[in-house]
Amino acid sequence: MAASVNKWLCFSVFPMLLWIGGKNELQEAKSSLQGGGRVHPFHVSVVEIEHNAGDKTLEISCKIFTDDFESILAKNYNTRVDLTNPPNNNKPAMDSLVKKYINSHLVLRNNGKPVSFEYIGYEVEKEAAYGYIQVDNISSVSKLDINNSILYDKFDDQVNIMHVKVNGDRKSYKLSYPEKEASFSF
Repeated sequence: MAASVNKWLCFSVFPMLLWIGGKNELQEAKSSLQGGGRVHPFHVSVVEIEHNAGDKTLEISCKIFTDDFESILAKNYNTRVDLTNPPNNNKPAMDSLVKKYINSHLVLRNNGKPVSFEYIGYEVEKEAAYGYIQVDNISSVSKLDINNSILYDKFDDQVNIMHVKVNGDRKSYKLSYPEKEASFSF
């Protein structure tokens, strides 16, 4: 059973590591799968942005490894953080931390104008935490500028992948620390 799990992990992680690049990441992944090393040998987040023309919104999700996210939230805000089982069942306190962090590490400009986020909430699914935000009153998107520094305050090998979808047209970009800015034109 363990061999088949390791084989599955190797085949599912291997293509992503090749895309992210680097022989060291592949060696660390192999070490991790064989029982040594860290839980996950790479540091990556994924931000997905989709323009919902009908609702005139930008729907945004930020996917971050839960352990990394909890660690940086605890460090930055000097408090105990458990996103899966909030201390004293205090999910509103965890929501506040997630909202504060995302708002300070993700900035968007639509068609040259800064936008304000409406925080929707977060959820944890297996090893990933998802933060959800939205931007209202966006009737069109021709150019979206993004400043993304998620987890740059924790890792100097952080990779932030972004996917933006407007009118069925999907574009992607990879930011590697310390690069923070990307632009998407539609």
